[in-house]
Amino acid sequence: MTAPTPSSAPSFAQSVWLVTEREIGSKLRSKAFLISTGILFAIALVAVVWGGFAAQSDSRIPVAVTADTAGAVSSIEDALEITEASDADAARDLVRSGEVDAALVPGGEPFGYTVVADDAPPSTLMQLLSVTPPVELLTTDGVDWALRYFVSLGFGLIFFMAALTFGSTIAQSVVEEKQTRVVELLISAIPTRALLAGKVVGNTILAMGQIIGLAAIAIVGLTVTDQSALLTGLGAPLVWFAVFFLFGFILLAALFAAAAAMVSRQEDIGSTTTPLTFLVMAPYFLVIFFNDNPVVLTIMSYVPFSAPVGMPVRVFLGEAQWWEPLLSLVILLATCVAAIAIGARIYENSLLRMGARVKLAEALKA
Repeated sequence: MTAPTPSSAPSFAQSVWLVTEREIGSKLRSKAFLISTGILFAIALVAVVWGGFAAQSDSRIPVAVTADTAGAVSSIEDALEITEASDADAARDLVRSGEVDAALVPGGEPFGYTVVADDAPPSTLMQLLSVTPPVELLTTDGVDWALRYFVSLGFGLIFFMAALTFGSTIAQSVVEEKQTRVVELLISAIPTRALLAGKVVGNTILAMGQIIGLAAIAIVGLTVTDQSALLTGLGAPLVWFAVFFLFGFILLAALFAAAAAMVSRQEDIGSTTTPLTFLVMAPYFLVIFFNDNPVVLTIMSYVPFSAPVGMPVRVFLGEAQWWEPLLSLVILLATCVAAIAIGARIYENSLLRMGARVKLAEALKA
């Protein structure tokens, strides 16, 4: 068998694409990956639909009134499900039957009506009926705290799960190829950097596929539950999240591959990838505990490892100026280029080193 001539060797771009196809194909042939992705999509769909219907559920207080007491609730009728009874006795009968939580019947000074309840006065209704002075707020928050929390949690959780899942996949793949000596065959046919680039590109495509799938599920779920206002508010943040996640994941993927190349056994992966795992986990916990802290969110939106979570949350909350996502993206791109250069250097210098863990200083040497 004659050896292939140099002209028959694949170009760098062809080599990258060959590795990319290999990475994507191996994942799509994995039943575990397909099942886990299906479960993830199903959970996301159920969560979005359930949240939408829960938001639409009628939380108004059922109250019976008469013609004489209807005026007492005119200012709070949006919070009540009002049933008009013919007289006071009919209103009391509605309370006894459980059709309403309370009734307002004529009589009782100085209000001119009496609240009738079954066994305990309805506290929410009593608060609504209480007289309070007008309040002027100097600072208003346009987003409900619960919505703020769940949107922040969603962005943080998706980034955490996708980055950690595919980052770990890249690390395991690198070490497995070293253990089985497959890497020696691969780099005899293609450049080492092409092997690294193919792994990063392949897993980035898979990760972005999941992100786009989750975004589509969110759009469908919000549309089905008629949450058009929330869907409109999430449009720009979802686009920014996809863009930031793309480059943020490339950054992390290059570092995960480099960290895994420094060891030769699956059992040792944790010793080099643990710092990266903490970097992936940090935005998730920060956005949970500090989603109502503008200072922390602002810092997160400019730190490359947390910008994919921090900046979309700030865009959703309306706290980011138009130029801030662009500036943060430039910082992320610069960091991404630097991380790829450092990761490629470590990967090249460590990939064929077997045995003990390669020290970082040695991996960075030419």
